Amino acid sequence: MSQYYELYRRSSIGISLTDALDDLISQGKISPQLAMKVLFNFDKSMTEALAEKVRARLTFKGHLDTYRFCDEVWTFIIKNPNFRFDNETVTSNKIRIVACATRDSSANR
Repeated sequence: MSQYYELYRRSSIGISLTDALDDLISQGKISPQLAMKVLFNFDKSMTEALAEKVRARLTFKGHLDTYRFCDEVWTFIIKNPNFRFDNETVTSNKIRIVACATRDSSANR
């Protein structure tokens, strides 16, 4: 089982990477096993980069529409959220927040 969650594969950069890997596999330029290694490294790199490099803070308010906890993963659906950054406020109709427990016990702070 992978040590990292595959959440970021559904981001725009993750989808682009997956599409490019699929093209390379279909052209016979790489093997499916190599593509899986690349995706694992992508999962690892995204997790580590966000944990180590992102220091931005924000607050948000909204209406909690739905929540669920399954397989150590929380999912929240927030309607009409307002995000407040340093000097900026952004609104949306609906967002989904997915929160996963860390698998590295030394990372719990």
